[in-house]
This record gives sequence, structure tokens and C-alpha cells, in this order.
Amino acid sequence: MEPRISIVEGLIVLCILGFYVAIAAAIVLWWRQRSKARQAELGDVREWQRDNFRITTDQTTMDVGAIREMLSRAYWWSSGIDRETVERAMRYSLCFGLFDGERQIGYLRYATDHTRFAYLMDVYVLEEYRGQGLGTWLVGSSLEHPDIARCRRLLLTTHNAQGFYRQFGFGELPHPEHWMDRYREDSTSQS
Repeated sequence: MEPRISIVEGLIVLCILGFYVAIAAAIVLWWRQRSKARQAELGDVREWQRDNFRITTDQTTMDVGAIREMLSRAYWWSSGIDRETVERAMRYSLCFGLFDGERQIGYLRYATDHTRFAYLMDVYVLEEYRGQGLGTWLVGSSLEHPDIARCRRLLLTTHNAQGFYRQFGFGELPHPEHWMDRYREDSTSQS
């Protein structure tokens, strides 16, 4: 004779499954609220609008896949970067997304303490949108953000865009002998 599950046992199993589903839903909601709370504690979401183009600091609207794709195939500093690395970098950065309607067409981020220092990196605008002043608008708008505007030192590295960044007040380090660098070619961070 095969063992049969009684109605009571079936209800107990359903209650246990329901309990675990409710716990999983609560964790998802908590995680979403935590992410929004972290973004709120780091500063208000800022937005700039120009025609159909929009810049926002709202990371919940940013297309991580599009950002990863552009960074991984187009730039020397992050060739082959994986999605997890992009997500982690975004989580600990002040990010600016550039959109044409709902399509993400540009991005930049700052590694910053939001008070004294900010490092500008991962700046891009998709090739088909270049030449319209959108990169200038993106960088200029990011410099207006209060958490960046209050920083005493902004730093960036570039191989070939020195002229572009000079218009924003960037220049060579006044005392490069005071700066040190620790770079690991074999780093797993891929950036």
C-alpha cells in the first residue's frame, strides 16, 4: 500500500511552502527598499532635461547590460568587464546616466566620499550620438551635482581626451611627484 498524504498533512505542506514564499517576497522587498534608501542617503536623485535627452542619477533606471556592453568592448580601461563588476562599481559610486527617451546612450560615474574627493571614470556616449555636445552636457551636468561641486579635488585619467576635459578646469597634476599609484595588471576587478 502506498503512503497517502492526509488533508491535514497537505495543508501543513502548503503552509510551509507559503511561509517560504512570503519570506522570499519580504527579502526582495527589503532589498529594493534598502537600495532606494541607500540612494536617498547618498543624495537626492538629480535630473537634467534637454529636448528628448535626459541625464539622471537614478540608478534604478540605468541599463546595466548596456553599460557593461559599451565598457567591455569599446574602452581600454575595462575591456571584457563582467556584469557583476559593473553592478558592484555602480553600487559604490555616484552614477549619471544619459538617455534618449528610454534608451541609455551614455554614462559616467564618480568614486567619491561626497565631500572632499571624487574620481571621474567610465565616461562614454554611444558613437552614433557623438558630435551633438551630449558628452559636454553630461560631464558639465555631473559637475553641478552638489556632492561633486563641493569636492576640493577631482581627478581623472585619460589617454587622449585631455583637451576635452580642460574646458571643465581639469589640468595636469601640479605636483605629480606627490602622487603614487598601485596598479595590478592581474586584478580581478577588470577596471
